[in-house]
Amino acid sequence: LLKMDPNNIPDAVPRSEPIKAAGNKSPYMVFGKVYHVMDDPRGYKEQGGASWYGLKFHGHKTSNGEIYDIQGMTAAHKTLPIPSYVKVTNVANGRSAIVRVNDRGPFHDQRIIDLSYAAATKLGYIQQGVAQVIVEVIDVGQWEQSHKQPLPPVAVKNVLLQVGAYSQAVSAQTVQQTIVQKMAWP
Repeated sequence: LLKMDPNNIPDAVPRSEPIKAAGNKSPYMVFGKVYHVMDDPRGYKEQGGASWYGLKFHGHKTSNGEIYDIQGMTAAHKTLPIPSYVKVTNVANGRSAIVRVNDRGPFHDQRIIDLSYAAATKLGYIQQGVAQVIVEVIDVGQWEQSHKQPLPPVAVKNVLLQVGAYSQAVSAQTVQQTIVQKMAWP
């Protein structure tokens, strides 16, 4: 097996992405059971079993056509829209990871999510193969808003700003007076 340090595996970074047709057919049937993809997954939270993809799936297509990478922070879920971002927490040890849902499954009654090898390693259950987890959908809009990086301050020296080009001095002076009044400059 691939050796990965669980403390050095970065989470997936939630970002706004369009929901595409690939992987989102609803309803769909697997092993005689019908599944419906959620229209609005906000607020989704569930506890249940998690498994991880076998290494034999590395390099194969996922439900949305992407290629599965064992080192990616991805997951399969039966009903969340693809793509979705979720926080997965291992109940036994409290470790959590953020993954991007890009596949369908796992189609076992006792499991609610199937994680990549990297995600299962980060959560600390790679040896056991399965774990009890809590899966919570991340509202990407809220995530992006709360994780915005402020722009660094800019050192200003001798900056000139042109607000117009005038053929008559009177027009330029009128605009200058308006700007000075609105900006409360001396």
